[in-house]
Amino acid sequence: MKAFKVIRKPEAFQLLADETRRRIVYLLRAKEMTVSQIAAELSLTPQAIYHHIRKMRDADLVEVGREERVDHFIETYYRATAEIFHMAWGEGTSQAFAEQKTADGLKALSKIGLSVQASPEVVSRLVTLTKRLEQIGEKEELSEAIAGLEDVDFLTKQDVSHFAKLLTMSDEDFAEYLRLVREEREILRSLLEKPAKAKAAVVARGGA
Repeated sequence: MKAFKVIRKPEAFQLLADETRRRIVYLLRAKEMTVSQIAAELSLTPQAIYHHIRKMRDADLVEVGREERVDHFIETYYRATAEIFHMAWGEGTSQAFAEQKTADGLKALSKIGLSVQASPEVVSRLVTLTKRLEQIGEKEELSEAIAGLEDVDFLTKQDVSHFAKLLTMSDEDFAEYLRLVREEREILRSLLEKPAKAKAAVVARGGA
């Protein structure tokens, strides 16, 4: 099992949008398990688990770890193909999936005291910005080299990826990167300001 893996395949994004498949990957990151063991853990039928496993194998999220003979049967143990998956949006990512994940992220801000309100149009624009920011300075050979680094943990690999992008992108790319980051920040700040403005308007009307 690799420590780190970059996911770019759109079908992998779609598969991981399903909660059951995310739970399967979570289990298989910890240890190798059979279909029956996974089914028992998730209170689902082996047939349902096998259906998920087959799709995740095709998307290279899950692989066969080992096989054991038990009496006259062969037990297949599966494992995740990496301990940590990094999702790079890329051109092929489903727009609907990306927008849902972005909307979920914005909604979760309220849990840390940063409530925002975003229209579908704003969410779509944020997805477009995120995709472009991922693409600027992205070089597949560098990403694969970083993913293959040994004795380097996930957080350090994130730093290496960030530094490598900044070091290798052109001045034109860097100027675009800064412009898009500013736009993203302005959009997010505007989402925070709307509730405050609405509240102020209500107070003003009440005092009139």
